Parts: sequence; C-alpha cells; structure tokens
Amino acid sequence: MKFTCEKAVLVSAVSVASRTVAIKSALPALEGIYVKAGMHLLLTGYNLETGITVRTAAQILETGECILPARLFFDIIRKLPDDMVSVTVDENYKVSIRGGISSFTIMAGSAEDYPELPDVESEKGVQIPQNKLREMISGTIFSVSDNQARPIHTGCLFEVTDESITMVAVDGYRLARRTYHTQEPTGRTMKFVVPASGLREVEKILTDTDEPATFVLGRKHILFEIGDATLVCRILEGEFLDWRRVLPTDSPIKLVANVSTLNASIERVGLIISEKIKSPVRCTFSNNRADFRTTTTIGAARDRCDVAGDGNDLEIGFNCRYILEALRAIPTQEVTLELKNGLSPIVFTPCDDKYDFAYMVLPVRLKAEE
Repeated sequence: MKFTCEKAVLVSAVSVASRTVAIKSALPALEGIYVKAGMHLLLTGYNLETGITVRTAAQILETGECILPARLFFDIIRKLPDDMVSVTVDENYKVSIRGGISSFTIMAGSAEDYPELPDVESEKGVQIPQNKLREMISGTIFSVSDNQARPIHTGCLFEVTDESITMVAVDGYRLARRTYHTQEPTGRTMKFVVPASGLREVEKILTDTDEPATFVLGRKHILFEIGDATLVCRILEGEFLDWRRVLPTDSPIKLVANVSTLNASIERVGLIISEKIKSPVRCTFSNNRADFRTTTTIGAARDRCDVAGDGNDLEIGFNCRYILEALRAIPTQEVTLELKNGLSPIVFTPCDDKYDFAYMVLPVRLKAEE
C-alpha cells in the first residue's frame, strides 16, 4: 500500500477516526486505525460499540489495507512539517512515513485481524441540515441519564414522522425535548434510542452549515452520514419513558422572562452552591417579578429579575445546575415559564411559534425555613 496526502487533510481525518479507537481492548486490532487505500483513502476507528469511517482525498499509488497504531500514527503525522505526507506499507507490514525532511519507520498489523463494522441496510435515510441536528443534540444530551440501572435512558430518543424529527432526553429529574419540522416530507415513521456516547461523537463531526446529514436506521444499528464521515453505533433496546404523559400541558401559571436575565440571576445565587455544598434555589414568582434565594453553610444569596405575568406568589425550589443547564440550551431570547404548584415541575416553552422545544425540571421539596 502506498499513498500521498496533504498533512493537514490527513491530520484531520486521523483525528476524527481516532475518536472511536478502543483505548484498551481484548482485541489488540481495535487499538489501531484500519486504513484502506482503494478508490479512496478510508480510515476507520471502532470500539465494538461505535465506529467512525472517514474518506479523505489522497493520491493512491498502490492499493492495500492494514492496521496502524492509532496514537503513534497520529502523533507522527501531526508533528511532521506542513508538506505532502507519503505513507508506504510493504508486504511485511513495515511502514515508511515521510514528510519534508522527516521520516519514520513503524510496524503495522494485518487488516484480517480487524472486525467488520455492522452493515446497516435500510430502504431510505432521513436528511436534516447539519446545524439543525447539532442544535438538537446539544439541546438535549445534557439531560441524558448516567444511571446504568436504566440503560435505555442513557441515550436520546429519536421520533421521526413525515413532518418532524424529535429528540428527547430524560434522567429522572428533568426532561429535554427539541423538535425540528422538516422542509420536505421524510417519508418515514420510526422511533429509536441512540446512546449518548455515539451522539457526542456525531456532534463533534457536525458543522455549522445547511449541508445535509443523513441517518439510516438498521435492525440493531444507526448509521449517520456527515460529509466524508460515517458513524455507526448500536441502538439501545428497552421501553423509553412516555414523555408526553409526564410533560404537563395544563399549567395555570404562565410567565414570560428574558432568558439571559433569568440565567444571570440564578447564576449569581448559585455562586455559593457546589457539588459538595448543595442547597436548592428557592424561587418565588409574584406579580411581574421573580425572587431567588438560597442559604448554605458558607453564606446566603438573593437576587431577582423581572418577568411578565403574575405568579400568584408561588414558592418552589429547584436544583440550581438543572435549571441553568436548561436555560443555557434554550435557543430564544425570551421563554415561557409554565408552573402549576410548589410540587409540580417547571416547564420552559417557546414564546415564538418558529421554535418547538420543552425543558422540564422537577422541583426540590423545600423545608419550612432555610
């Protein structure tokens, strides 16, 4: 095998493929990058759960395939001078890497030792602009559960209809939902759950463009096609929470707040709260005003912000981090706060019909006096 490639292009491709290389594995081959030079140069990283393949521009002088040590190969390539890089692998898997005045010789492994990635077959993929998919992932993934007792909730639910794509994440304390209304009919109706680990890698590959990303659902796997990269991962099995049933829709109190102002007030109150020093933020919603306060072993804090509407002096407590993470995910300048009583969740919904999202946070039971 022999090929030449621009250093910057090769570094970018190896960097992406390396993200799913196994750090330690019972199969040593998975600790390397599978490289195939054929019609194109393909680089693959796979850890038996998630695999990424990157197609990159290169001049293929001799076809072939091998397994290159991932960390060493990446370190060598990125340290080479900014020039064309030449990689040659002989029949004994001796690898010669040259760039500018620098040269290295390392050993590769046989491609026969590399397991095949799952073959995802489907009649039709679903397309969505890359920037929209990235917004949906970043807008929900923070609410994914890390509790392995309920593995189905360690991923995000996808619901696809002919007109929309919805993502939902839950962790037992909060819920995040984002919905994208498609420009063209998807022609598909399906539900599946993608592990958060795979979605985090998808998010890193996506760019802030309108170029399409395509996902294809197989029997047990999901395949994402993003530019020159493809990612395949196993979907999670189980019964996902019936989120429509738990999301309140009849809240009598509806207030409107500026997102950045509300976020800043709660951030200030949260300065005396930490993972070690926990205390709920006590919120009181009155006429056109929201008051926030908390008390911990290191002090007390109070703040307030203006809201539009009457909260009827409702007092309710929340985990500071959960509220702030929801506010930071809201894509609009203003948001509607939907409340029922001191023991029911707060739900953030859009004021503008152009957007479709919901963020729900369960309350913390307050003591009589804090």
